[in-house]
Amino acid sequence: MKRLSRIIAIAALGSMTLVSCDPAVLEGIMSGTATTAVPLSNEEVIRGLKEALSIGAQNAVSFTSKENGFLNNPIIRIPFPEEAQKVKNAALNLGLSAQVERFESTLNKAAEKAAAEAVPVFVNAITSMSIQDGFNILRGDSTAATQFLKKATTAELTQKFTPIVQKAIDEVKLTSYWEPLTKAYNQSTLFTGNQPVNTDLTAYVTEKALSGLFYYVADEEKKIRKDPAARVTDLLKRVFGSNQ
Repeated sequence: MKRLSRIIAIAALGSMTLVSCDPAVLEGIMSGTATTAVPLSNEEVIRGLKEALSIGAQNAVSFTSKENGFLNNPIIRIPFPEEAQKVKNAALNLGLSAQVERFESTLNKAAEKAAAEAVPVFVNAITSMSIQDGFNILRGDSTAATQFLKKATTAELTQKFTPIVQKAIDEVKLTSYWEPLTKAYNQSTLFTGNQPVNTDLTAYVTEKALSGLFYYVADEEKKIRKDPAARVTDLLKRVFGSNQ
Protein backbone atom coordinates (compact mmCIF):
# COMPACT_ATOMS: atom_id res chain seq x y z
CA MET A 1 0.00 0.00 0.00
CA LYS A 2 2.80 2.39 0.92
CA ARG A 3 4.57 1.54 -2.36
CA LEU A 4 1.41 2.30 -4.36
CA SER A 5 1.03 5.67 -2.57
CA ARG A 6 4.63 6.57 -3.40
CA ILE A 7 4.09 5.77 -7.10
CA ILE A 8 0.93 7.92 -7.21
CA ALA A 9 2.76 10.82 -5.56
CA ILE A 10 5.62 10.64 -8.06
CA ALA A 11 3.16 10.53 -10.95
CA ALA A 12 1.31 13.57 -9.61
CA LEU A 13 4.57 15.52 -9.22
CA GLY A 14 5.56 14.58 -12.76
CA SER A 15 2.26 15.81 -14.18
CA MET A 16 2.67 19.15 -12.39
CA THR A 17 6.15 19.50 -13.90
CA LEU A 18 4.86 18.83 -17.41
CA VAL A 19 2.12 21.42 -17.07
CA SER A 20 4.65 24.09 -16.06
CA CYS A 21 7.04 23.32 -18.93
CA ASP A 22 7.68 25.53 -21.93
CA PRO A 23 5.50 24.17 -24.79
CA ALA A 24 8.54 23.31 -26.90
CA VAL A 25 10.13 21.42 -24.02
CA LEU A 26 6.84 19.69 -23.28
CA GLU A 27 6.56 18.52 -26.85
CA GLY A 28 10.09 17.16 -26.67
CA ILE A 29 9.43 15.37 -23.43
CA MET A 30 6.30 13.77 -24.85
CA SER A 31 8.22 12.60 -27.89
CA GLY A 32 11.14 11.42 -25.79
CA THR A 33 13.67 13.68 -27.56
CA ALA A 34 13.99 16.61 -25.19
CA THR A 35 16.65 17.40 -22.62
CA THR A 36 16.35 19.62 -19.56
CA ALA A 37 18.02 22.50 -21.46
CA VAL A 38 15.96 25.31 -22.93
CA PRO A 39 15.79 24.81 -26.72
CA LEU A 40 18.05 26.96 -28.87
CA SER A 41 16.36 29.64 -30.91
CA ASN A 42 17.32 30.37 -34.51
CA GLU A 43 18.63 33.74 -33.37
CA GLU A 44 20.93 32.12 -30.82
CA VAL A 45 22.25 29.64 -33.36
CA ILE A 46 23.09 32.37 -35.88
CA ARG A 47 24.62 34.60 -33.23
CA GLY A 48 26.71 31.65 -32.08
CA LEU A 49 27.85 30.83 -35.60
CA LYS A 50 28.75 34.44 -36.31
CA GLU A 51 30.60 34.71 -33.03
CA ALA A 52 32.53 31.53 -33.76
CA LEU A 53 33.44 32.76 -37.25
CA SER A 54 34.39 36.21 -35.95
CA ILE A 55 36.72 34.69 -33.38
CA GLY A 56 38.07 32.24 -35.92
CA ALA A 57 38.63 34.96 -38.51
CA GLN A 58 40.43 37.25 -36.10
CA ASN A 59 42.62 34.42 -34.86
CA ALA A 60 43.36 33.35 -38.43
CA VAL A 61 44.30 36.87 -39.51
CA SER A 62 46.44 37.36 -36.42
CA PHE A 63 48.24 34.09 -37.11
CA THR A 64 48.83 34.66 -40.82
CA SER A 65 49.66 38.37 -40.71
CA LYS A 66 52.43 38.07 -38.14
CA GLU A 67 56.01 38.27 -39.34
CA ASN A 68 56.73 35.27 -41.57
CA GLY A 69 53.18 34.03 -40.99
CA PHE A 70 53.01 32.81 -44.58
CA LEU A 71 56.70 32.49 -45.39
CA ASN A 72 57.65 30.10 -42.58
CA ASN A 73 54.42 28.11 -42.63
CA PRO A 74 54.67 25.14 -45.00
CA ILE A 75 50.89 24.74 -45.00
CA ILE A 76 50.08 28.16 -46.49
CA ARG A 77 53.44 29.35 -47.82
CA ILE A 78 52.90 30.84 -51.28
CA PRO A 79 55.17 29.12 -53.80
CA PHE A 80 56.41 30.33 -57.13
CA PRO A 81 53.31 30.49 -59.36
CA GLU A 82 52.68 27.00 -60.70
CA GLU A 83 51.93 28.21 -64.20
CA ALA A 84 55.27 30.05 -64.16
CA GLN A 85 57.34 27.16 -62.83
CA LYS A 86 59.18 27.11 -66.11
CA VAL A 87 60.28 30.68 -65.40
CA LYS A 88 61.70 29.56 -62.08
CA ASN A 89 63.53 26.63 -63.66
CA ALA A 90 64.96 28.85 -66.38
CA ALA A 91 66.05 31.43 -63.79
CA LEU A 92 67.78 28.77 -61.72
CA ASN A 93 69.53 27.48 -64.82
CA LEU A 94 70.72 31.03 -65.46
CA GLY A 95 72.20 31.24 -61.96
CA LEU A 96 69.48 33.51 -60.60
CA SER A 97 68.76 31.46 -57.44
CA ALA A 98 69.15 34.50 -55.17
CA GLN A 99 66.58 36.43 -57.22
CA VAL A 100 64.17 33.49 -57.11
CA GLU A 101 64.54 33.22 -53.34
CA ARG A 102 63.96 36.95 -52.86
CA PHE A 103 60.94 36.77 -55.14
CA GLU A 104 59.28 33.94 -53.20
CA SER A 105 60.05 35.66 -49.90
CA THR A 106 58.55 38.92 -51.10
CA LEU A 107 55.52 37.09 -52.48
CA ASN A 108 54.70 35.85 -48.98
CA LYS A 109 55.45 39.20 -47.37
CA ALA A 110 52.83 40.74 -49.65
CA ALA A 111 50.26 38.19 -48.42
CA GLU A 112 51.16 38.96 -44.81
CA LYS A 113 50.66 42.68 -45.38
CA ALA A 114 47.34 42.04 -47.10
CA ALA A 115 46.16 39.81 -44.27
CA ALA A 116 47.06 42.43 -41.67
CA GLU A 117 45.00 45.08 -43.44
CA ALA A 118 42.08 42.79 -44.17
CA VAL A 119 40.75 42.23 -40.64
CA PRO A 120 37.69 44.52 -40.87
CA VAL A 121 36.92 43.35 -44.42
CA PHE A 122 36.92 39.73 -43.34
CA VAL A 123 34.93 40.24 -40.14
CA ASN A 124 32.30 42.43 -41.81
CA ALA A 125 31.74 39.77 -44.44
CA ILE A 126 30.57 37.39 -41.72
CA THR A 127 27.44 39.48 -41.18
CA SER A 128 26.15 38.38 -44.57
CA MET A 129 25.12 35.02 -43.13
CA SER A 130 21.35 34.53 -42.91
CA ILE A 131 19.39 32.28 -40.55
CA GLN A 132 18.08 30.05 -43.33
CA ASP A 133 20.63 27.28 -42.93
CA GLY A 134 21.62 27.96 -39.34
CA PHE A 135 20.78 24.61 -37.80
CA ASN A 136 22.04 22.72 -40.86
CA ILE A 137 25.40 24.44 -40.47
CA LEU A 138 25.44 23.77 -36.74
CA ARG A 139 24.84 20.08 -37.30
CA GLY A 140 26.96 19.87 -40.44
CA ASP A 141 30.50 18.58 -40.77
CA SER A 142 33.50 20.05 -39.01
CA THR A 143 33.90 22.98 -41.44
CA ALA A 144 30.30 23.54 -42.51
CA ALA A 145 30.19 27.15 -41.29
CA THR A 146 33.49 27.98 -42.97
CA GLN A 147 32.39 26.45 -46.25
CA PHE A 148 29.08 28.30 -46.09
CA LEU A 149 30.93 31.55 -45.44
CA LYS A 150 33.48 30.87 -48.15
CA LYS A 151 30.79 30.17 -50.75
CA ALA A 152 28.75 33.20 -49.77
CA THR A 153 31.57 35.74 -49.56
CA THR A 154 34.55 34.71 -51.71
CA ALA A 155 33.52 36.92 -54.65
CA GLU A 156 33.08 39.97 -52.43
CA LEU A 157 36.23 39.26 -50.47
CA THR A 158 38.23 38.87 -53.67
CA GLN A 159 36.98 42.23 -54.89
CA LYS A 160 37.88 43.90 -51.60
CA PHE A 161 41.17 42.08 -51.10
CA THR A 162 42.50 42.94 -54.55
CA PRO A 163 43.39 46.60 -53.89
CA ILE A 164 44.84 45.67 -50.51
CA VAL A 165 47.06 43.05 -52.12
CA GLN A 166 48.00 45.43 -54.91
CA LYS A 167 49.03 48.02 -52.34
CA ALA A 168 51.08 45.43 -50.47
CA ILE A 169 52.76 44.34 -53.71
CA ASP A 170 53.64 47.93 -54.50
CA GLU A 171 54.96 48.59 -50.99
CA VAL A 172 57.33 45.64 -51.03
CA LYS A 173 58.23 46.21 -54.68
CA LEU A 174 57.34 42.65 -55.60
CA THR A 175 57.22 43.39 -59.30
CA SER A 176 60.86 44.50 -59.18
CA TYR A 177 61.72 40.80 -58.67
CA TRP A 178 59.04 39.40 -60.93
CA GLU A 179 59.58 41.51 -64.00
CA PRO A 180 63.31 40.74 -64.48
CA LEU A 181 62.60 37.01 -64.16
CA THR A 182 59.72 37.02 -66.61
CA LYS A 183 61.53 39.36 -68.97
CA ALA A 184 64.58 37.10 -69.07
CA TYR A 185 62.39 34.06 -69.61
CA ASN A 186 60.24 35.66 -72.28
CA GLN A 187 63.37 36.77 -74.15
CA SER A 188 64.63 33.20 -74.09
CA THR A 189 61.41 31.98 -75.72
CA LEU A 190 62.57 33.66 -78.93
CA PHE A 191 65.16 30.89 -79.16
CA THR A 192 63.43 28.03 -77.37
CA GLY A 193 60.01 28.37 -78.97
CA ASN A 194 58.27 28.18 -75.56
CA GLN A 195 55.24 30.31 -74.82
CA PRO A 196 55.84 33.57 -72.91
CA VAL A 197 54.21 33.96 -69.48
CA ASN A 198 52.15 36.82 -68.11
CA THR A 199 51.11 35.84 -64.60
CA ASP A 200 48.79 38.25 -62.79
CA LEU A 201 50.55 38.51 -59.45
CA THR A 202 47.77 40.47 -57.78
CA ALA A 203 45.19 37.78 -58.56
CA TYR A 204 47.61 35.03 -57.58
CA VAL A 205 48.53 36.51 -54.19
CA THR A 206 44.90 37.45 -53.49
CA GLU A 207 43.75 33.88 -54.10
CA LYS A 208 46.52 32.42 -51.96
CA ALA A 209 46.00 34.92 -49.15
CA LEU A 210 42.29 34.11 -49.00
CA SER A 211 43.03 30.40 -49.15
CA GLY A 212 45.41 30.68 -46.21
CA LEU A 213 42.94 32.68 -44.16
CA PHE A 214 40.06 30.30 -44.82
CA TYR A 215 42.30 27.37 -43.96
CA TYR A 216 42.81 28.74 -40.46
CA VAL A 217 39.20 29.87 -40.06
CA ALA A 218 38.26 26.24 -40.72
CA ASP A 219 40.90 25.12 -38.24
CA GLU A 220 39.37 27.37 -35.57
CA GLU A 221 35.88 26.06 -36.35
CA LYS A 222 37.06 22.49 -35.89
CA LYS A 223 38.49 23.39 -32.49
CA ILE A 224 35.28 25.06 -31.35
CA ARG A 225 33.18 22.11 -32.46
CA LYS A 226 35.47 19.48 -30.94
CA ASP A 227 37.13 21.06 -27.92
CA PRO A 228 34.97 22.59 -25.14
CA ALA A 229 38.01 24.58 -23.99
CA ALA A 230 37.95 26.49 -27.29
CA ARG A 231 34.42 27.76 -26.61
CA VAL A 232 35.53 30.93 -24.91
CA THR A 233 32.11 32.55 -24.43
CA ASP A 234 28.86 31.40 -22.83
CA LEU A 235 27.08 31.63 -26.17
CA LEU A 236 29.60 29.35 -27.87
CA LYS A 237 29.31 26.86 -25.01
CA ARG A 238 25.52 26.86 -25.32
CA VAL A 239 25.30 26.68 -29.12
CA PHE A 240 28.07 24.20 -29.82
CA GLY A 241 27.61 22.28 -26.59
CA SER A 242 24.02 21.57 -27.62
CA ASN A 243 25.24 19.62 -30.62
CA GLN A 244 27.33 17.08 -28.71
